[in-house]
Amino acid sequence: MPTKRTPDVIVVGAGVVGAACAYYAARAGLTVTVIDRGPVAGGTTGAGEGNLLVSDKEPGPELDLALLSTALWRELAELLPPQIEYEPKGGLVVASGEAGMAALRDFAAGQEKAGVRAEEVAEDRLNDLEPHLAPGLAGGFHYPQDAQVMPALAAAHLLRAGGDRVHLRLGEQVTGLLTAAEGEVRGVRTAAGDLHAPYVVNAAGTWGGEFARLAGVELPVLPRRGFVLVTEPLPRVVRHKVYAADYVADVASGSAALQTSAVVEGTRAGPVLIGASRERVGFDVTLSTEVLRRLAAQATALFPFLARVRAIRTYSGFRPYLPDHLPAIGPDPRVPGLLHACGHEGAGVGLAPATGLLIALAMGGGELPLDMGPFSPARFDVAV
Repeated sequence: MPTKRTPDVIVVGAGVVGAACAYYAARAGLTVTVIDRGPVAGGTTGAGEGNLLVSDKEPGPELDLALLSTALWRELAELLPPQIEYEPKGGLVVASGEAGMAALRDFAAGQEKAGVRAEEVAEDRLNDLEPHLAPGLAGGFHYPQDAQVMPALAAAHLLRAGGDRVHLRLGEQVTGLLTAAEGEVRGVRTAAGDLHAPYVVNAAGTWGGEFARLAGVELPVLPRRGFVLVTEPLPRVVRHKVYAADYVADVASGSAALQTSAVVEGTRAGPVLIGASRERVGFDVTLSTEVLRRLAAQATALFPFLARVRAIRTYSGFRPYLPDHLPAIGPDPRVPGLLHACGHEGAGVGLAPATGLLIALAMGGGELPLDMGPFSPARFDVAV
């Protein structure tokens, strides 16, 4: 079916979240135009590691969203081509001492009640899962539901899977939101002209707050910078996503200060990816040697063999951070026809399918698989 001249919905943002919104809207029978000022996956998605995690989430709305997305990613892996590099390799969270193990046990116990599979790994069994781990660790927990994809290719193939119902307009910046006399959405304005549609989805990632302001509403999305080190290609010496227990605390922290905690994983292509850092420094892209030193030191503490491996490049990106660490998903009650799908911080790739499905159901009036209340875009509006 050819795309209609006037689409049913405009998605602003061609990252993985916008791509998922477009895919599920198209699957629901809607025609979609996706607009981005850059290329597909040119923002946070292209700078990500492709994590699909449940292991780092405490029981609550975000974990519910992650579990739904985990099931949807398994379905998408059957539909999309192998180039997305979907790999259900599982995660391994390790503790250096008994106090850390006790904290991991408490955390895992709560997660298991919410539907997460977590398996305690004794100290003498860690090397069965990861032969090259440093000696002396107290143990850990294995999370078989954790997985990974290649994020940029996942976004591109989601858009392609939408077929003729999805039309791309790349290299085109949205400069305004079109509204009718009563305030309801009528489309967007770009330098190339106006595009009309009854629904507009804000999937602008780190710039989601700026786009919301075009609509006259407040959504306090802030950039949270992170760096990743990439090693030379290696045999598969790191089998899982492996990270230290303090990574979970860093994810949940609202601090603007620099935080680093070792996250190490192998890839099908060979390089080992080393993260993760977090700091709020605006959109400053300056390379931080201090961050890279910390990441390298923490990674080699987990995997001593990495001290002999070359890091061939590094890259940085900006996570779209909201103060309560939950994304904004769903209709904005302040602007009829405007929906938000942004603010996922570092979990956007993992949460994208559930987000896209919820957005499509919100537009089509379908039965929702979970409560969208905690993700309300208007929850930061003091007047509400």
